[in-house]
Amino acid sequence: MSTGIKTIQQAKRVAFQGEPGAYANLAARQAIPHATAIPKPTFEDAIEAAKSGDTDLVIIPVENSLIGRIADIHHLLPDSGLHIVGEHFLPIRHQLLGLKGATLDDIKSVYSQAPALAQCRTLLRTRKLVAHNWYDTAGSAKHVAELGDKSSAAIASSLAAEFYGLAILKADVEDEHHNATRFLIMSRQDERAPNQGKVVTSLVFQVKNVPASLYKALGAFATNGVNMTKLESYQLGGSFNATQFYADIQGHPDQPPVAHALEELAFHTASHTVMGVYPAHPFREDMP
Repeated sequence: MSTGIKTIQQAKRVAFQGEPGAYANLAARQAIPHATAIPKPTFEDAIEAAKSGDTDLVIIPVENSLIGRIADIHHLLPDSGLHIVGEHFLPIRHQLLGLKGATLDDIKSVYSQAPALAQCRTLLRTRKLVAHNWYDTAGSAKHVAELGDKSSAAIASSLAAEFYGLAILKADVEDEHHNATRFLIMSRQDERAPNQGKVVTSLVFQVKNVPASLYKALGAFATNGVNMTKLESYQLGGSFNATQFYADIQGHPDQPPVAHALEELAFHTASHTVMGVYPAHPFREDMP
């Protein structure tokens, strides 16, 4: 856990999207080990669980080092009614899971979610396995357990093997071992990290529909020496004019350079909202 914020320390339940044993479940176990992880079928359901008070927190993936941003997540964040209180980076280690007693040579077909299959092409190609796209990595493990067929396997997490009583027939079958997913931890409480150590501030802003509006908005950070580590754009309400942006910057709003940058940003945008101020995860220090 990368923060001392009370909201995370005192959490008893955290929602995640996916079946038990999903990578989000593993992220929740690592980031908030003292809280019970509650599976939800969709991202909207997971967010609603935290928003309604059914859970104290929600942990959701926002980007992966190989495939980029997770579809639709940044569109959901501004309207979620939640605040970012932490982040967690999970190295993705894909396991080839089969029935206990099965061997690697028994496997003819593999089930998993499309991104996981795409990240394990070498295994599929060299062993000439038939790939079946499934709705969820942990769901594919559950399916293989239910099939009871020694020729079928799943690509999923080690936690999924634990949940569904499967054996790891081959460990760490991903093509790229630097594969990692970033998760955001969100709460109803707008509890900001103290102005100490390395801090990330996340915000959304909508540019004005005038020439050079984005240039001027980004200039607020450049002129104040504030480093922007992430910038994502997406359209609002089907419009091709006004675009909303999600950004991560280094620093705390109480630090003068960040405070001045946010003041200048307000002048050049139609709206802007700070989504969260939280400690930077130690994984950032190990990034290439």
